[in-house]
Amino acid sequence: MTGFDVITMGRVGVDLYPLRSGVPLDEVDTFARFLGGSATNVAVAAARHGRSAAVITRTGADPFGRFVHRALDGYGVDTRFVADVPGLPTPITFCELFPPDDFPLYFYRHPKAPDLEIRAEDLDLAAITGAGILWTTLTGLSAEPSRTATLTAMAARPRDALTVLDLDYRPMFWESPDEARLQAHTALEHATVAVGNLAECEVATGEGIPERAARGLLDRGVRLAVVKRGPDGVLGMTADGTVAEAKPVPVEVVNGLGAGDAFGGALCHALLSGRPLRRALAFANAAGAIVASRLSCSDAMPDTAEVTTLLETM
Repeated sequence: MTGFDVITMGRVGVDLYPLRSGVPLDEVDTFARFLGGSATNVAVAAARHGRSAAVITRTGADPFGRFVHRALDGYGVDTRFVADVPGLPTPITFCELFPPDDFPLYFYRHPKAPDLEIRAEDLDLAAITGAGILWTTLTGLSAEPSRTATLTAMAARPRDALTVLDLDYRPMFWESPDEARLQAHTALEHATVAVGNLAECEVATGEGIPERAARGLLDRGVRLAVVKRGPDGVLGMTADGTVAEAKPVPVEVVNGLGAGDAFGGALCHALLSGRPLRRALAFANAAGAIVASRLSCSDAMPDTAEVTTLLETM
């Protein structure tokens, strides 16, 4: 191997999801445990499409940290860049399930999440530079030393490389949307691809209309802006003027939380495969829809054959 197809960088944790839908957490008595965290999920999703994938993250030196390593190994994601941070617990995330569009999240990342302790001096810049895609997240910019490490990794990439900023805005990780926007602007200077739902793109650009949000991201220097519009499908714009859309995929939603990460891993596969923008967006959108119809995130990621089969039925 001369380099990884995909390296992701950022959040990891353990998802504890209720086995009852439509009720608040205080009425739930059984949960299922899954690997979670946006950057980690994207790496798993890419691996499901046959891509060599690794994740740069940190766990606690605890049983849940051991579970993360074991789960990543099982999904075929390289763990050489996953290390323990003594004294900090592996994060746990709970959610409530109120389909089709209400899935409140409860993050337990105190006193600080280990994945925010990634340090620039510990990065393997040769591996980062040589990867087909580097996938970073806005969450990684919410605190130091992860912020400097994320920007260092992005800046090390060639300007013609696929360097993605996932605008995974979680308000509880930030003092204000303005602070998140400031950090997004800094990172977008190093990114060539920006991906987010409409609310996240509005945080980054101040624009709440999909076309304007996409243009705002392009104005910041990226070559491809992808705006996920939920039930309205996906919009993609490139710096050379290409505009493409993917129609929504009708599914019965069980848990919408992993759909964006499935979209991300499938988008990585499609971009590395050289698919035209419209086909890449349709492929990624279908992968997201499949995961929205399932309970878990990482464990639910489809492979290429399953996504292709769904597309052929549309």
